[in-house]
Formats: sequence, structure tokens, C-alpha cells
Amino acid sequence: MNVLADILRTHTELSLFLTLSLGFLIGRLKIGSFKLGPMLGCLFAGMIIGQLGIHIPSVVKLIFFDLFLFATGYKVGPQFFNGFKKGALPQLVLTVVICTSCLLISYLISEAMGYDTGTAAGLLAGAFSESTVIGTATDAIQKLNLPEKEETRLVNEIPVTYAITYLIGTVANVWFLSVGAPRLLRINLREEARKLAAIFSGGTDRVDINSAYKEWSLRAFQVSGDKWSGRSIAEIESSIPDARIIIERVRKNGLIQDPTPATIISEGDVVVLAARRSVMLEKLGGFGQEIFDRELMDFPLVNINIVVANKVASGRSLRDLALAYGSSFMLNKLIRSGHELPFEPETVVNNGDVLAVTGRQIDMDRACQAIGYAKETSFETDVIFVAIGIVLGGLLGLLSTSIGGIAITLSTSGGALVMGLIFGWLHSKTRRYGNIPEAALWVFDNLGLATFLGVVGIAAGKTFIPDLKEMGAGIIFSGLVVALLPHVIGLFFGRYILKMNPLILLGAQTGAGTTTTALKALQDAADSKIPALGYTVPYALGNILLTAWGPVIVSLMNLHH
Repeated sequence: MNVLADILRTHTELSLFLTLSLGFLIGRLKIGSFKLGPMLGCLFAGMIIGQLGIHIPSVVKLIFFDLFLFATGYKVGPQFFNGFKKGALPQLVLTVVICTSCLLISYLISEAMGYDTGTAAGLLAGAFSESTVIGTATDAIQKLNLPEKEETRLVNEIPVTYAITYLIGTVANVWFLSVGAPRLLRINLREEARKLAAIFSGGTDRVDINSAYKEWSLRAFQVSGDKWSGRSIAEIESSIPDARIIIERVRKNGLIQDPTPATIISEGDVVVLAARRSVMLEKLGGFGQEIFDRELMDFPLVNINIVVANKVASGRSLRDLALAYGSSFMLNKLIRSGHELPFEPETVVNNGDVLAVTGRQIDMDRACQAIGYAKETSFETDVIFVAIGIVLGGLLGLLSTSIGGIAITLSTSGGALVMGLIFGWLHSKTRRYGNIPEAALWVFDNLGLATFLGVVGIAAGKTFIPDLKEMGAGIIFSGLVVALLPHVIGLFFGRYILKMNPLILLGAQTGAGTTTTALKALQDAADSKIPALGYTVPYALGNILLTAWGPVIVSLMNLHH
């Protein structure tokens, strides 16, 4: 063991990779239905490895932290700026109320309990599961011109408090937002989901219309009867209200054709119909005899992701887009800020949304040109774009101001997050620059944060047990208060002041608290994806506000000390 310890102290890069491997392994552990996750696992692993007295230069964690923050901003940038539109104003106000409450409650309970600056920052970071506060608060503490020993002590207390309160806060929020809050509002989540789905579908009881543009089937029919023969393809495709029918191919007089909207369908023609399965069964029973025609149905369909980027498409409903540009393709998924959303004909798409569609190549090309552009499939990352973004963000983060003696600054890391938002929004406007493939984005996002937390854990490892003993059981109570009270305030403010729909409100609260785990639990409890409609805008703004609170909580704690 002594030999291994010496090797790890000498070759710190091996210590880091050992921390990552152990951290991701710990992250797979479950406590009941709660999974620790790789981020908390890497923090714990770092604290274990840190018992060996290993020192890793702080610049390592800063590099990975900046990559993580830039990637976070890049992912949510388009939706963040879309959030300033009128329709998202209640969600923005709710997020400000919840995040500001979290800051003030963290400060007040820290003062009441006699916590120092490091513990207060860790409490804020952990109870609201916002690890970025660790980085920005650390930067702020290092600018206080404290004695080196005191600075190190305060900095090391942040991850220790974070580790404890993260577990408490995450479990408490998952329970409250999926179980406790619905009880306080006296609502049934599944019933609310059904009501909202009925509203989406135009007031009918058909909740299945939520899937009107997916679950598609392709079948071949030989046309018979006067109902369909003698009509153009455009007329047939628009003949059934609130249902999509696509005629992909036609065999006329034995010859296969790729039809146009003006093509007339005649008695005896064989057509390939694409429609949702329910439409096939309920609406097209009299179309003609279904036949097997392998040659006719053997044609290529492509699956692509279209990024909404054109002004003529952004802000329009899926129904409008289908009528204007998409009569010949099938929409499978609507993705916003990395989350799949439920959709219906009246769902409005935003700039940066991704439409996962299927259709013929010629139709896909036409749709891409009208709606935006095809999401890049290249594996090459635009490193110039990423590096320049982080540099500009760092310069922006160096700016600071003072309000009432409280220093307000983003720090270089917070600046990387802001510039990620801007650059992510810019990329959503054009594909000419700024490509970051999903795999690379995952590395920046997940590995970036995991490495940062691992290094933080290694630095704090030696003091973990003494700090934990010093905090005592009171930290559990403090974590619960900071985790739950802002959401209680947000719940009643959103429901009775902002008059928000309860399901959208709860989804927005998971976003404001940047708690993806709670969103998943809420969706499971409601048996619906509808809460995600309220998640994306608050998640984007919540990341910005909570990251900025790191230096603020440090300034507040030192204002009277």
C-alpha cells in the first residue's frame, strides 16, 4: 500500500483517473430508488483518494470546470433567450423568486447556526444540487486576502458540506415535488395530466392526440370506390381534420411514380400510405384493398434531426409547419434543451428546438431549407469556437460591481457559462460554425464536472472527517430547510399569484432548482412528459442565478465579519 501511495503522490495524473473510475463505480450504487450518480460518486472517491495526501494543481479543476460550464450554457442557450418571450414570463419570475429565496435562506440559516463562509457556500450548493457554486464561491474566497491556512480551511469546507447536503436536498426535493407539493395543492398528478392533454387536443377527451405525429405505419392499398379516386394527392392528404395522411408512392398502370401534390389518384392505382396506426384503422378503412407490393414499398426513408433556426418557422405551431412545409414527413420527437417534450398539433416550436423526422430525402431537403438546418452528424468539434468562447467568458467574468457592500461578479467560470449561453444561441442560428457533437458535449458536460468534483474531493479529503464532526447533526436540519423552504414559497407564489397550471408549475420548480432527478420523478408520478414543458426555461435561468450566487453568499457572510 505504501508503494501504491507513493506512486499516486508522484504521478498525480494516475490519482485523477483512479478517482474517476472509482467515482463512476460509486455512482452506480443505489439507496432504495435513489441513485448516487457519478458526480457525487467522484466527489466521494476524491475524498477517499485524498486521504493519501495527494496534491493536484488547481488549474486542472479550473480547466475542466470551464469546459463543463460552457457546455451547460451551450445546451440551454437557445431556450434561455426564447424564455424572454411573453409566454415564458411567469416561469422566469418564478425562477427568480425560488433562486433568490434559496440565497437568502442559506444566508439566514448560516448566520443563525453560526456557520462560516465555506459551510454557507457548501450549504447553498448542496441543498440546491448546484455544483457550480463550489467553483464560483471558491474563487470568491480566494480573493478575500485571507491567511493561506484560513483560506484553505474555508475552501475545503465547501465540498464537505456539499456532499452531505446534496444527498439531503436531492432526496427531499424529489419527494416534495412529486409527492408533498401535490398533496399541499390537493391535486392528483395523473388527473391533471389528463386534463392538460385534453386542453392540448382541443378540448376533446382524446388524450391520444398527443401522439398525432408519431407511431406511424406504412401500408399499400389498391384504390377503389368514388370516395378517394379522382382526387389529387393534396386533397386526400388534407381530407381528414386533425390527422396526417401522407401518400409516399404510387403505382399507375404498372409503373412506379414519386407523386406530386397535383397527382390525381385513379381507380385501381396502388398507393403507399403513411399515417398513424389509429388513423389507419379508424379513418382509412374504405380506401381499398391492402395488397403486398414489395417493389413499391422498397424505397429509402431517412431519419434526420432538423434544428429550428429560420424566423418563418420559429414561433409557429406544428400544425402550421406541417401544412406549410412538412406534408410529406413524419415527426417522431420534439427535443428542447436536450429533453424530449410531449407535443400536439398546436405545440409552438422555438428557435433551437430539434425535430426528429422521417421521410424521403427530397422532402427532408425541402423541410430543412424552410425550417432551419439538419443537425450536424460530423464528429469534429469546433475547438476554435469553444476556446474563444471560454476566453471571452473569462474576461467577462473578471468584471465586478458592488451593491450595498456586496461584491457582484460572475468569476471567470461563471463568465464561461454566460458565454456558453450566447454561443449556444448563435450556433442555433447557423450551422456554419460552433458544432459540438453530442458525444463531445457529453465529455465536456459530464467528464468536465466529474473531474472538477474529483479534484475538489482530493483536496478536501484530509479534512472531511474533522469538518463533519464539527458541523454536527445541525447540518442535516439546515440542508432540509434550504432545500424545501424555497420550493414551498415557489409553490404557493406560482399557483396563487402567477396562476400557473399545477403540472407546469411543478415542472418549472424542478428546472429552477436544476434538479433533473426531480423532473424524472414528477413525470413518473404524473405518467406524462408534460412537466418538461415547464422545465427548460427555469433550468436555463436557474443555472445562471445559482452560479452567480457563489460570490454573493461569500460577500454576504463576510459583510459583518
